[in-house]
Amino acid sequence: MRTCVFLGPTLSIDEARGILRADIHPPVALGDVLRAIDAGFTTLVLIDGFFHGQPAVWHKEIMYGLSRGCAVVGCSSMGALRAAELAAYGMQGHGEIFAQFYNGQLDGDDEVAVAHSDHESGYRCLSEPLVNIRHGIDLAVRTGMLSAHAARGLLAASKATFYADRHWERVLRAAAEQGLPVDDVAALREFIAANDLDLKRKDAVQTLRWVARGGHESGPVDAEPFTFEETYSWRLLRMTEGTSGP
Repeated sequence: MRTCVFLGPTLSIDEARGILRADIHPPVALGDVLRAIDAGFTTLVLIDGFFHGQPAVWHKEIMYGLSRGCAVVGCSSMGALRAAELAAYGMQGHGEIFAQFYNGQLDGDDEVAVAHSDHESGYRCLSEPLVNIRHGIDLAVRTGMLSAHAARGLLAASKATFYADRHWERVLRAAAEQGLPVDDVAALREFIAANDLDLKRKDAVQTLRWVARGGHESGPVDAEPFTFEETYSWRLLRMTEGTSGP
């Protein structure tokens, strides 16, 4: 079995390779899944994906892989989104972020969006994803660091911020602007620094370990059978990618 992982800002390549023997590809974009399947990969793990500046991976590509018996797993970011959308057809999601999208607790693509550097710089994160901020604020409420009222205000402020401008420092600024006492803001700053609040990375690590153990090999539960249709758009994509298919 050949495995490829589409990865970018969520986890470093070295960390991924230390968990799972696989080919590591850049964040997934339109055409990448098609090419990977035609190249002979039988397990695809989608973690990160492009969405701004170039077309995102098509659902059709993933369904093509599923129709050919490939195991397609998603988590953390674009992978979690696509897995929630295509779970009924056999794409396997893993991790807390996938579960929240699948159960309807999260519904916005911007929850997982981040600004990041280019390939040469290792896709380094330049902003904080809303899903991590939400996770941190929820944890602060559960530990008594924040009141539910204060948490709602901070989440609203974060949600209203453009995804590329989201940072924990901006959350702390919003806390001060919303009247949180100076000592409480300072305590919140210490809480953020002392805790690992990167839920996207946590999900990616757990998913790669799950795949390494073969957890995905049993396949999805109650996947709905479907017939893959060769639409005009699909044939056009094939022409664009320079392959006519199997």
